[in-house]
Amino acid sequence: MYVTPGLGFINKYFFEILSMKRSTFLSRRDFIKQSSMAGTAMILPIPALSNKSVIENSKSEKGLEVNLFSKHLQFLNYNDLSEAAKEMGFDGLDLTVRPGGHVLPERVEEDLPKAVEAMKSFGLSPQLMTTTITDASNSQTETILKTAAEQGIQYYRMGWLKYPENKTILQSIEDFTRQFEVLEKMNKKFGIHGAYQNHSGKYMGSSIWDLYQVLDQRSAEWMGCQYDIRHAYVEGGFSWELGLQLIKDFIRTIVIKDFKWGKADGKWKPINTPLGEGMVDLEKYFSLLKKYDINVPVSLHFEYDLGGAEKGKRELSMDKKELFDYMKKDLNYLRELWKRVQ
Repeated sequence: MYVTPGLGFINKYFFEILSMKRSTFLSRRDFIKQSSMAGTAMILPIPALSNKSVIENSKSEKGLEVNLFSKHLQFLNYNDLSEAAKEMGFDGLDLTVRPGGHVLPERVEEDLPKAVEAMKSFGLSPQLMTTTITDASNSQTETILKTAAEQGIQYYRMGWLKYPENKTILQSIEDFTRQFEVLEKMNKKFGIHGAYQNHSGKYMGSSIWDLYQVLDQRSAEWMGCQYDIRHAYVEGGFSWELGLQLIKDFIRTIVIKDFKWGKADGKWKPINTPLGEGMVDLEKYFSLLKKYDINVPVSLHFEYDLGGAEKGKRELSMDKKELFDYMKKDLNYLRELWKRVQ
């Protein structure tokens, strides 16, 4: 359908161009070209535009929003942490708000605003935090979530839940389901999303299927999954794609890291590696994320040997510059692969 737009359309057309996200801004040449088209719209018929087409184009061209997991720079204060993350090219921080983290739970009201202020001063986005929250009954849960929401944090990673030995698996799943139901109400109250990470081992959610069962009756707006492809690979082998397909509608944040199986002290175990040096098929994974239209904030982890930074130590055996070089290498690899994969 072709239309001959009036002045109102021209204003709307310019608004749609200027309101697009930074990552989709037009080049100067293209902007001039588009402006010329709008300027002659009174006399030349052009295809009608819709808000839907602008939104879809913006989403398809959007790059990954990559956050540095602050655990790996636990030795830095808020300002130095934010400055280092910005200089390396990260979009934000996945801030540790937990015992031993950058923000201690008992000091969240005093210290979280300071951390967020430091992040914003360096142009970083305060979207993510990692906590040990598992239910709404803990005395600190409400204070942490309320303070985080007030500071603009949108997503928090929960703590892990283990299956108790004195109950059956199905009994535990029923308990976890009720636990999530109560926590969902608190999340909704403050407008923040709680994401449970699928962690390998004897945890609820390690196989994905039980996590889906617990989340099935929850609203994905307030409760969901922080999907970890490394742990999914450890547990899923060749079947991880099925788990991803099952849980995809609940994924609101993702964790990226790599590993390979190897022997340590005579036992087979997962050995963490830099991105692209392990067995995780990130190219296949990214193709599925794009197929399912999943482009959510990323928390980039570094769990291979980095002089103690991989474990969140405050004193390192590696020079900071060397550490930052490793981090930048993984970040660049991640972004380049995402662009390349269709």
